[in-house]
Order: sequence, then C-alpha cells, then structure tokens
Amino acid sequence: MSTSVNAGSRLDRLPIGPFHRRIMILIGIGMFFDGFDIYIAGTVLGVTLKTGFSTLAQNAAFISATFVGMMLGSFGTGFLGDRYGRRFTYQFNLLLFGIASLAAAFAPNMAFLIACRFVMGVGLGAENVVGYSTMTEFVPARSRGKWLGFTAVCVVTGLPIALLVASVVVPQFGWRAMFVLGGVGALIVWYLRKSLPESPRWLEAVGRTAEAEALMQAIEKEASQGQPLPAPAAATPAPVSPDLATLFAAPLLSRMIVGAVCLITINTLLYGFVTWLPVFFIKQGLSVATSFGYSLLMALGAPIGSAIGALTADRWGRKPTIIGASLISIILGVIYPMISDPFLLPAVGFALTVPIYVLVALLFGIYIPELFPTEVRLRASGIVNTLGRGATIVTPFLVVMLFEARGVAGVMALMIGLLVVQIITVWALGIEPRHRSLEELKGEESPSAIPQEAS
Repeated sequence: MSTSVNAGSRLDRLPIGPFHRRIMILIGIGMFFDGFDIYIAGTVLGVTLKTGFSTLAQNAAFISATFVGMMLGSFGTGFLGDRYGRRFTYQFNLLLFGIASLAAAFAPNMAFLIACRFVMGVGLGAENVVGYSTMTEFVPARSRGKWLGFTAVCVVTGLPIALLVASVVVPQFGWRAMFVLGGVGALIVWYLRKSLPESPRWLEAVGRTAEAEALMQAIEKEASQGQPLPAPAAATPAPVSPDLATLFAAPLLSRMIVGAVCLITINTLLYGFVTWLPVFFIKQGLSVATSFGYSLLMALGAPIGSAIGALTADRWGRKPTIIGASLISIILGVIYPMISDPFLLPAVGFALTVPIYVLVALLFGIYIPELFPTEVRLRASGIVNTLGRGATIVTPFLVVMLFEARGVAGVMALMIGLLVVQIITVWALGIEPRHRSLEELKGEESPSAIPQEAS
C-alpha cells in the first residue's frame, strides 16, 4: 500500500481552527442526542407504568432491549466502519436511531415500543463507538485529549438535559414527546452531518490514496486560512495488517485487555451505581421528591467530571488521570456508605460522581480509541465496547443481590474491586498516548517502550 499521502502527520501539524470546530460541533451534537436518547428511559418508564401503558416486567424488558441493542450496535459498527468508512457508519447509525425514536413516539402498545427501543439501542451503541473514533482521527495529537474529552461532555450533558426537559415536557405533552424530541433532533443532525468529510487516515489505510490526497489538500486549504503550514513529520512505518487476528496477538492483545477491563469497569459504575442513586436515596430514608432532586444534583456532576477529564488528559497524561480518578473514586466509595446525614449524603454523592465521569471522558472518549491503529480501530473499539455493554446486562442482577445482602456498602464493594483491577491493568499494560501521533503508537508493545516526555 502506498504511504505517499502521509495523512496522519499532515493532520497532526494543522493549526486548530474553523475546520476542527465544525467537525467537533457536528459530531458533538450527534453524540449529545445519543446521550439524550440513552437517558430517556429514566424519564418515561415511570409515566408509562403509572398510566397503565406498561407493567414492571415490560419496563425491565425495555431496559434490557436497550442494552442488548447497544451491545450489538457496538459490535456491528466496528466491522461496518472499518469496511465502509467512518462517514457512512456515523450517518447510518444516526439515521437508524432517529427514525426508531420517532416510531417509538407513535407506539400503539408496549411491545412495539420495546421493539423500537431495541433498534434505537443498535444505533445508540454504534454512535458511541464511531463518533469518538472519528474525532480521534481528525484532531492533532497535541490537543487530542481535550477535544475528545469535550466530545464526552456532549454525551453526558444529555443526562441532566433529559431530566430537565422531561420535568417540563412530560407533564404538558406526555412521554411520547420525549421520543419526538430525540428523533427530530437526531434527524436534523443527520442532515447537517452530510457535509462532514471521510477520514483521510482511513482512506489512506484502505489504499484509496488518490481520494485521501484530494481530501487532505481541501482540509489543508480550509485549515491554513491562507497562511503557510509547518512541514509535516516524516511518513510513519507501514500500518498493522487489517486482519482481525492481529487484535489477539502482540502488541494489540494487551490493549484489548486494557480496553475490555476499563469499559467493563466504567459501565458497571454507571449502571450499577449512578443510575441506581434514586433507589439508594429512597432506601436511605429520603422521600421520592427529595430523591429526584438529589439525583439531578448528581447528574450535574456528569458534565463537570467529563470537562475535568478533558482539561487534564493532555496536561497530566491518560494513565495518571485514569489511575488518579480511580483512586479518588475508591476513597469516596469507602466513605459513601457510612453517610446518613441528609446534607452530607448528596455532597459526598456528588463528589463521587465527578471522578466517575472523569473516567467516562477518559475511557469512552479519549483512551480507548487511541489504543488501536486506524486499520482496525472501529473493530477493536467495537469489540471492547461490546464486552463493556455486556456487563450492563448482568449488572442489575448483581446490584440487587448485593444491595439486599449488604446494602449500599455491598454495591460499593463491587465497584471498588473493579476499580482496583482497572488501576493494576492500566498501570501494567496500558500505553501513554499523550502528545503522540496515532501512527507512532502502532507498534508499541509495553509501557516500558514509552519515551519520557518533559512536562
């Protein structure tokens, strides 16, 4: 395969400008509706249950259908994205969950709504994988962490926005309006994103060098704004084989292990602790109204934590930030079950939510897509995301079992154990991508191979 385009080095030397902001806005808005649609479940199921549209068993099936769909979407999008390109894939999945969301708004019964939710889940899981990976391939290495982190902020902002919008819309227009908002928003972004370019890195990786060169020249013209550009670094070594077997051999096997452990951990934290906060609050003696208010306060920790992750990833590095946030989560996780004071409880809960969402930004948005070469990035990310989403299927059963046996302390023990495993895995097997081109990371086999960079 020709390496004459040198797309990676040419993209990395571009100044941040309108081109990058346009990419960020259009991908970020799509990711926002991904987050908004994920969190719709918590805003509508109570209403469908109260009005008799659904039963508790059907609500459970709705949640399960979401996660099964997301798991399949995460897996399938990896193969589609590496085979047909990033542009085709992020447009297809956005269209998929946009149409399914609108169909859900007109569901005649709960069975139809569950089927729509499964299709939505496929699109939602796919968007999460391809959105972050596409941003990874466009943003220069020196500020990649910040831009990817702020993409994660777009996603998690969907949580408090969904809660706030639902508190206004659902009493006035009913639960169906939430699906209309999510679907219409997604379709508007789908139309606007038709102007986004394909990834030049992917075009070059699959041998479409003429298209990659033409696209690079157009991007350079837009990004330079009439000013001379610095010379790109020399072309990098030949890429990793796109054969799927390379994911399960050195150097990528250790990265697959890191990715799987991290995503299982963070998905369990999100769906085994954060989403169960209202239940925990009620069981700790608070009223339903107070529980909702405290949950909204916790939700505000999501964009704050993700923004902290975005701002620290390039400054401190990925590994130190992941390990540091995990340690803080462990300390606060030990303290949280001991709190019963109604004023300290939300304060400590909020403080715990912040480092969890630092990890959300670092793991979902920044670190995992950086671990893998362009040729297999979406497939590898899709597989480890599938494992992470798979954990969400068993998490509710574990949470109920531990909560009934040991209370909140039992649930936190599971979270702390996973965080300890994550710290050890990232420290022992993880690479450090800070300020390094994606191409430079391809052949690195161990943390000891990482060059030390002055602060």
